[in-house]
Amino acid sequence: MNTGELWKNCLVEIEAGISKANFSTWFKNTSVLREDAGIIYVGVPNEFVRDWLKNKYHKLITKTVAGAYENMRAVEYIITKIESEKHESPMTADAYINKELPLKDLYINQEDNLNPRYRFNSFIVGAFNELAYAASQAIIESPGTKYNPFFVYGGTGLGKTHLIQAVGNTIKEKYPDKKVHYLTLEKFATDFINALQNNKANTFKEKYRKYDLLIIDDIQFIGKMEKIQEELFHTFNTFHENNKQIIFSSDKHPNYIPELADRLKSRFAAGMIVDISEPEYESRLAILKVKLREQNVDLGQEVIEYVASTIQGNVRELEGSLNTIVCQYRLKNKAVSLSEVKNLLKNNIRPKKNIAIKDVVKTVSGYYKLEEASIYEKTRRKEIVKARQVVMYLLREDFNVSYPLIGQKIGGKDHTTVIHSCLKIKEDIKNDPQLLQELEQIRIMFK
Repeated sequence: MNTGELWKNCLVEIEAGISKANFSTWFKNTSVLREDAGIIYVGVPNEFVRDWLKNKYHKLITKTVAGAYENMRAVEYIITKIESEKHESPMTADAYINKELPLKDLYINQEDNLNPRYRFNSFIVGAFNELAYAASQAIIESPGTKYNPFFVYGGTGLGKTHLIQAVGNTIKEKYPDKKVHYLTLEKFATDFINALQNNKANTFKEKYRKYDLLIIDDIQFIGKMEKIQEELFHTFNTFHENNKQIIFSSDKHPNYIPELADRLKSRFAAGMIVDISEPEYESRLAILKVKLREQNVDLGQEVIEYVASTIQGNVRELEGSLNTIVCQYRLKNKAVSLSEVKNLLKNNIRPKKNIAIKDVVKTVSGYYKLEEASIYEKTRRKEIVKARQVVMYLLREDFNVSYPLIGQKIGGKDHTTVIHSCLKIKEDIKNDPQLLQELEQIRIMFK
């Protein structure tokens, strides 16, 4: 692929969609440095341009590059720190990389395909991901014997890829003799199809079954791939029989992957299935503090607390909002006021879901055909206990109501009872597709 020609064509399209001043300011002196496993690395002259492109133009850039290069998986920005006065003639992409870029930070090992930036020392643990984190640590201590397979699911931007690659990087360091490999389902499927077409099915099997840890990302796309499901089933069996670890990630629970074979669902359930949800306030605050520390920036406690309380989406949205503020901070070279932050983030804030606790009780009791008053009563009737636990779970997970307040409003329960109820529902939905479906139907009634 001619990266120079690719970027030239993309710039023509980008220039047509933004003002001349913005194009000149933010896209001058940019280039495509290289393509690696579908990742397009765009070189930028400094961190200001990098942050601005990531926060303001990333969607436009990604869409434009994807339109020009169908195998694109992602776009990343690298500071080249090229000082134009030192160069009498244009440099090639290879020259940029060889002269300016810290290869140890960019290099993705061709054997294991792991990104060295994904480490546990930069992974924030909170209530939203603590179970997944704890399981990952148990796997590291004894690969192939605990939680095999390990299946992590959750929405985009919540840190699934960071977690599973951090497991790979840690195991690679702790057990130098173990062979580790990370790939997406798309790559697994493409390799398998190419092997069949070239009569090299055995070579394919040997390639993937030689590893001690196999990590497959984005498994949710396997639903309609019957041949790929069959091959994955046999691959999994080989790994399991030889006490080799296999890890999957998905944006949904395996029971909700369309047309997934029952035997694969059974294999996934035999290990550990765990979700990563959106981070709660305390975790969002911790993430912001770590990211600011990494960038050596102090925005002030008031600003950090405002961002943590208002940006209630995934980790990626949180980091994007923070980068917008940091970019403004560096461009001005002085502190950013709270009013300026509010103005900067006004388009990033999701509308808050406002609902009265009694309305949640009314909706859930109606769904289960129970009297509203029964939710508040002290009774051990199975159907009422379940409905009450669902109410508590939804109040906490969807509306971020505190545990003590939930307990106070739902029959004067102690907050530990509420915590237990929420954990009970969270555990049950992992193995009970019917309950998961009920929750989704109830949630629709709130919209």
